[in-house]
Amino acid sequence: MAYVYKVMASPVGQLKLVANGDKLAAILWENDRPDRVRLGELRPADQSPVLDEAERQLQEYFAGQRTQFDLPLDFMGTPFQKQVWAALLTIPFGETRSYTQIAMQIGNVKAVRAVGAANGRNPISIVAPCHRVIGASGALTGFAGGLAAKRLLLAVEAGAGKAQG
Repeated sequence: MAYVYKVMASPVGQLKLVANGDKLAAILWENDRPDRVRLGELRPADQSPVLDEAERQLQEYFAGQRTQFDLPLDFMGTPFQKQVWAALLTIPFGETRSYTQIAMQIGNVKAVRAVGAANGRNPISIVAPCHRVIGASGALTGFAGGLAAKRLLLAVEAGAGKAQG
């Protein structure tokens, strides 16, 4: 089955929402590297309830009206990546974790760099909140959507007001 997508405007630029059947498979950034998330063939969605619902929930999130997402997800990756991405889903809204904390959570404290690499390949940005992972010093570190987008997402969650788009 081919992946279907729709594009939505957001305060962090155009987001490409991608579905595999009735599950959300990716949220890609406007200037995403083509090889960051590997998917099959993509075609525009004629109709996709999961993409419509994802767009609605993301709009609520950016408006400061949603603190968690309720969407069926289809993570495509290695078992290790899926373990890291599952850990991302446990980070509470408005909180951050370090790469070391995620490595400890998945039971592999020496895998800090691998956690960083898996975090960078997270296919379902925002919903699986890779933006909530920061450096051990508290510094914002690399982010597929760019550091400005990461700052905005963290500001939305800190209650810094409604995101402007």
